[in-house]
Amino acid sequence: METRVALIGIIIENPASVEQMNALLHEFSSYIIGRMGVPYREKGISIISVVMDAPMNKISSLSGKLGMLDGVSTKTIYSKQN
Repeated sequence: METRVALIGIIIENPASVEQMNALLHEFSSYIIGRMGVPYREKGISIISVVMDAPMNKISSLSGKLGMLDGVSTKTIYSKQN
């Protein structure tokens, strides 16, 4: 199956959603290459970058599920190469 490399940027404004977000990342962990999180305490938010190598439908599924969480915003960018 053809895969793409993608970066999902996540901003969490509701700390109550962190547990659900971590559960989703665990569910898709076989596709995740790396993850970096930065707490921005002054603003009370967390910024997370997740790099994936996965089929397009898996990337879209994770990004969509994350974006449906309360207080969570996502944006996904894709590599132009397969």
